[in-house]
Amino acid sequence: MSSPLHPGDPRSLGKYEMVGRLGEGGMGAVLLARDPGGRLVAVKIIKPEHAGDREFRGRFRSEVSRAREVPAFCTAEVLDADPDHDPPYMVVEYVDGPSLADLVRRQGPLTGGNLHSAAVGVASALVAIHSAGIMHRDLKPANVLFAFGSPKVIDFGIAKAVDPTSHHTRTSTVVGTLAYMAPERLSPEYGRELTEAVDIFAWGTLIAYAATGTTPFAGDTPAVTLARILTQQPRLDGLAYPLKEIVERTLAKDPRQRPSAPELLDMLLGADPGAEATMPIAVTRAAKAASRRPRRRPGRLVAVLATLTVLAAVGAGVGLRLGASDAASPTPPRPSASLVVEDSLQEQGTWVASGDSEKGCRFHNGLLVRTVDAATVICKPGTGPVLAGDQHIQVQALLSADVCAIVRFRAADGVRVCPTTVALTSGEDDVAEQPLRPATGDNLIDIHVTGDVAVVSVDGTEAVRGTLPASGGGRVTFGAVRTSEVQDVAWSGEVTFRDVRITA
Repeated sequence: MSSPLHPGDPRSLGKYEMVGRLGEGGMGAVLLARDPGGRLVAVKIIKPEHAGDREFRGRFRSEVSRAREVPAFCTAEVLDADPDHDPPYMVVEYVDGPSLADLVRRQGPLTGGNLHSAAVGVASALVAIHSAGIMHRDLKPANVLFAFGSPKVIDFGIAKAVDPTSHHTRTSTVVGTLAYMAPERLSPEYGRELTEAVDIFAWGTLIAYAATGTTPFAGDTPAVTLARILTQQPRLDGLAYPLKEIVERTLAKDPRQRPSAPELLDMLLGADPGAEATMPIAVTRAAKAASRRPRRRPGRLVAVLATLTVLAAVGAGVGLRLGASDAASPTPPRPSASLVVEDSLQEQGTWVASGDSEKGCRFHNGLLVRTVDAATVICKPGTGPVLAGDQHIQVQALLSADVCAIVRFRAADGVRVCPTTVALTSGEDDVAEQPLRPATGDNLIDIHVTGDVAVVSVDGTEAVRGTLPASGGGRVTFGAVRTSEVQDVAWSGEVTFRDVRITA
């Protein structure tokens, strides 16, 4: 969630219009902005007192380079950067979602499959980060976001490379949060060289917090917490085996006794063979591929540079119930379902390209549907299964202004999400329609069909529900249509669909 801009914040940088604040660290601020197409992005800017420092600009340039090396399945895509601008800035994909800290505070600790899936998701992100030669160094609940799709890691500070030849060093600043710091970060008795093992320790502390609502070494004062990290065994009473045993290994005092990130991921998937099915396919495939890449040799970390805030979005099948409408109108219970389709929509497969150069469906950073004038365009399914009965469909849709996204299922039924309304449809008729807050930009469309009742949520908040006529089976298809408010004859609009997940 963003806050208003401060008086000294820029109102524009390059082609980006600033619209709010996302956070601030020791070296700069992160602003919410819109690109020329209306898409929300996150812009990190450097504070004026650091912008004139040539050494700092070098560190910032290195950060941009490192951020591009982390696989895209777990990090916000770097969209743009200008290290030579005054102030220097970097533009990344904006990822929105509640943090783990928010979820535990509102709903209590995670349990069962939700907990295990979160553990797998964060471990997958660490595999990719470490494979790029980067240490996280501030993994904590406030820095883990839950959103649809693969884990997303956004660097809001300076991500120090694990590289002994790096010259970007200052020894006076310590990055991190005490409760999640490994013993070797607090005392040379446990090792003078810091490695990726510090992140594995933080992972264990984070998962213990997710399961119990408290950290395993928590004390009444920082001094007590520090002493417990250095001398006591972790308190893991709320964790069940086999996850408890895995967390215990990651919290070993000796960093050499902790598993690496790839080993941790293998342990988690081995402990629950069904866990991989609950994760987006792209996540586990990419994490395993990253773990097989040659890794940079860990070297001595001679400095930590600035407060590092990283937000990881773990789309791990965790059920979220957010918003006042959820309490009044609960979503029907999700049926015991199995994964049917998991597709990033980056290439032809379950869905195929069709149409001409002016309108139709093609693949460009997702399934891009282009509609001209008042035409409705529906993308042709490829080899997708025919589904009837209960099902759960999730897809991310990027809308431009004055165009509606269409998701059709069970042949005649569908959902239409427009900039200001959302509707359930059957055939040519609207079964139910409700107003919607402005929905241009990225939107998570979530459709639960249980019996003849369909419930549609947009970005985690229930938007519309209704009873659909009995219908047969059909493939899930995607499309777009222009809204009726625009009367220009030569108008066109686009919707991009990404990361679809279907269970039935």
